[in-house]
Amino acid sequence: MAETKIIIAIPEGKIRDYVDGTIRKDTPEEYVRQTVEKRLVNEHKYSKEQIKVEFGVQMGSGKKRADIVIFPNDATEEELKDQHKIHIIIECKKEAVKPTDKNNGVAQLKTYMAACNNCEWGMWTNGMHKTVFRKVINDKGKTDFEEYNDIPSADGTTDEDERPNRNTLIKAYEDNLLFTFKTCHNIIYVNEGFQKQPAFFEFLKIIFCKIHDERNLLEPIEFFTSSKERNYKDGQATVYKRIAKIFEQVKKRHSQIFDKNDEIKLKPRTVTFLVAELQKYALLSTDIDIKGKAYEELVGANLRGDRGEFFTPRNVMKMTVDMINPQDNEKVLDSSCGTGGFVVTAMNSVINRLTQKLEAQYGEKEGWNSDVRKIFNEKISEIAAENYFGFDINPDLVKATKMNMVMNNDGSGNIIKLNTLLPVQEWSEDTRKHLAKALGVPLIKIRNHKTIGFFDVIVTNPPFGSKIPIKDQQVLEQYDIAYIWNKDADGNWLKTDRLQSSVPPEQLFIERIIQLLKEGGRAAIVLPDSILGAPGLEYLRYWLVKNTRIIASIDLHADAFQPRNGTQCSVLFIQKKTKEEITEEEKNRAILDYDIFMTMIDHIGHDKRGGKIFKRDDKGNVVMLEVEKLVKEKDAEGNLISRKEVSQEKIVNDQTIHVAKIFADWKKKQGISW
Repeated sequence: MAETKIIIAIPEGKIRDYVDGTIRKDTPEEYVRQTVEKRLVNEHKYSKEQIKVEFGVQMGSGKKRADIVIFPNDATEEELKDQHKIHIIIECKKEAVKPTDKNNGVAQLKTYMAACNNCEWGMWTNGMHKTVFRKVINDKGKTDFEEYNDIPSADGTTDEDERPNRNTLIKAYEDNLLFTFKTCHNIIYVNEGFQKQPAFFEFLKIIFCKIHDERNLLEPIEFFTSSKERNYKDGQATVYKRIAKIFEQVKKRHSQIFDKNDEIKLKPRTVTFLVAELQKYALLSTDIDIKGKAYEELVGANLRGDRGEFFTPRNVMKMTVDMINPQDNEKVLDSSCGTGGFVVTAMNSVINRLTQKLEAQYGEKEGWNSDVRKIFNEKISEIAAENYFGFDINPDLVKATKMNMVMNNDGSGNIIKLNTLLPVQEWSEDTRKHLAKALGVPLIKIRNHKTIGFFDVIVTNPPFGSKIPIKDQQVLEQYDIAYIWNKDADGNWLKTDRLQSSVPPEQLFIERIIQLLKEGGRAAIVLPDSILGAPGLEYLRYWLVKNTRIIASIDLHADAFQPRNGTQCSVLFIQKKTKEEITEEEKNRAILDYDIFMTMIDHIGHDKRGGKIFKRDDKGNVVMLEVEKLVKEKDAEGNLISRKEVSQEKIVNDQTIHVAKIFADWKKKQGISW
């Protein structure tokens, strides 16, 4: 339970320091420092009282300011002013500064550490690269700086402790996982010379190994490296062998993603450095939104396509899934799944309900034993295998979606490479067999566009744009919308037997989605506003009203898909009519009258550049809440403990978070049961 304590106003261009509350200038370097501070408190468990920011360090006759210093927990007030009592020094730089920089690189950190007699540890980071040193006295009485994977936590544990304990794996906090993912990708890029896309897929192999190892609850952790292994060639070779062995198991479990002959194409040194970055995290139990943001930003930077693809913002996905409200036993599809955001969001809404059921029986999730967790994971795999599906034409995005599903509790089985608009007869035999088996239907039923209505819920953002029109006559002739329509004297639209020369894909996707739905099934589709308003598409809207019930239309802010796409879009919610309903309305020559839920999103939470927009007070200052949460987690012995976590949170100016609740209340009044 979170409790809001204080409301704080922050001037434009400023930021409130997470540790000491000082108002500082909001800069790229400050962003790195604030992220590190949050990690120190929430992951390493240092108290804010131990941490000092912009601490003056005497260097000969002059004085320099260290970005962050950490004192021992038992330091007195006087000792907190003494640089020789400092235990750890951390230097934070903006991304453009390199570790080798003469004035601001790791050499600067070493001089600070040398000037503080009892400083044992130091860390230098620019958000993309991290170097950790331990200051030791060698056999000759001289100071050496040995590289380590990470600084010690508040309880003194370090990566000297060889194999990590499952109970000490930590959940990633806020942007730290994004930092870590970027660092890993950068390590591959720098050490291997790979292009972005191959580097990304090699990174995915390592992530698969990490998650597989986390799932192997009854065995000791194998995904780890000690500092000694990291720093020497034979140790790096040992780590590579350990991870390669895990990857052999991964290939067997995920044979639909990896070939038998697939191998990790990274050097042992690179693999070791990646493991060092990732080993402390519990990826499976890290908050879904944190994982999703980190993963999708990485995917977006490396796999953005050229087929009219632009990925849906997380807040729009959350709103849409909450509104469409998939139930536990419903079959859910994203017919243009991209990186899998909609499928993962929909699946997690069902997983949350499953979690609540198990918590009612076995207590809070953090305290579950390995048997309960195994039941939980098996049930999730079962749900994913039976009920969640994704199609996409881009093989790289299909692989990325499978990874996204695995990282969010393992459900990669029904993500299929498929040109959804193709005639069903042209879908490959393997695809149709896979679908028939997963859907529990005879193969003969998947034979043409009239026999594919298998899904209860479809939630999707199809590719669209005039630059990628569909011209293939065999494709077009499956769709009523692809024909030329004429209007008679009474204002009724009639389909001719002549095909249009080309049709934008989003128009065909509307009809394909309805073909894929069961009668009474429902869909949420992100569409350009032209579909709903352009005079030349009136025939399409006529067809839509005839074949579906329009449930809702959410008009999104113009910047919803910025910075990558400025198309004005809406989310359309429809429910497929039954044959009987259509026949009855045709007989009566009248469409049944009903209400439609409509709203406009005036505040989407970000600007044209993708930067967050926060709520402000009357004077234009950013409003920030100080929130106190009770966090429950396991200690090193596996005991469930609680601690208070205080965070300062800006309020994003985002109206999407309110829509689902208002819509749910409206549905009740309308008698809509889902």
